[in-house]
Amino acid sequence: MNWALIGYGGMGRWHVDKLLSMKDEICVMGIYDIDEEKRKQAAENGLDVYPTLDALLADKAVDMVTIATPNDTHRSIAIACMEAGKHVICEKPVTLSADDLQAMIDASKKYGRIFSVHQNRRWDEDFLVMKTIYDKNTLGKVFNIESRVHGSRGVPGDWRNRKLQGGGMILDWGVHLLDQLLQMVKEDVVSVYNINSHVTNDEVDDGFKALITFASGLTAHVEVGTSNFIHMPRWYMQGENGTAMIHDWALNGEIVMVSDWEKRDAVPVVTAAGLTKTMAPRTDETIRHYPLPAVKSDVSDYYRNFIKAVRGEEKQLVTHQQMMRVMKLMEALMRSAEMNETIHSRI
Repeated sequence: MNWALIGYGGMGRWHVDKLLSMKDEICVMGIYDIDEEKRKQAAENGLDVYPTLDALLADKAVDMVTIATPNDTHRSIAIACMEAGKHVICEKPVTLSADDLQAMIDASKKYGRIFSVHQNRRWDEDFLVMKTIYDKNTLGKVFNIESRVHGSRGVPGDWRNRKLQGGGMILDWGVHLLDQLLQMVKEDVVSVYNINSHVTNDEVDDGFKALITFASGLTAHVEVGTSNFIHMPRWYMQGENGTAMIHDWALNGEIVMVSDWEKRDAVPVVTAAGLTKTMAPRTDETIRHYPLPAVKSDVSDYYRNFIKAVRGEEKQLVTHQQMMRVMKLMEALMRSAEMNETIHSRI
């Protein structure tokens, strides 16, 4: 497959490096960027450079493109690429609204092109570990899942801090955490309550805290913060028979399970204001500690699947329906924060 890139920024360069390592499967034809300086950098890095977007679109040899431009440009560029006969991958978020996404899906059907969004964090091993625990019912019935990412440097100082260009943490990191959650819990969302933060930026959210309720009553707390100097756990999952936690990207964590439900007694904890037995920890003989399961992944499988989908050999792993669910869930978070109320809607 012959591939070209539109948008030679940080993520665009990641795509180039990744696909140059897949030479048996993909031929990198070249890049285009609206910024002359970035075009010069690409040429200095040994890449062929298209002088204009129209020149790239006119190249009949290009089978597929990846779009890694600011979020507000995705719709127009993607539709132009599909009209020109190219299969399209958009960086996340795929676009800024469900209406825009529907127009892109309609173009995919009209022109018979494969169209997807680069939800690369489905291959993050921390997510896959927790999904394995959930899928195998390790903890018994799960009633709460918490997923967080924390930074301490605010919103990046580029287009990501501008509303019109699709900035803010819901669209930047929320799109990943929500996609992971919907891949794990195969139920309808029935309600959403969300609070945005504006510690370092008034124009876009620089963090958020969302409480999401599923049809079975399972709740999920999804949180992104950019002013956190002490990080909370990346994952925290509670089930009837135990708890699983992952502290960080390095997969430090454990599973703690009850081993004896009959023995509920505990030695009271002495606090400054008195005793508490209710909040005293279980005794050691009634619980067991287990390591997290080992899960390995290869993010290149995203591109391998896309190529096979183009050839009709596999179904897309990131489908139009999944893309639309994540978009509608992000819109629900935005409405909830704006209106300061719970959004009741099946998603």
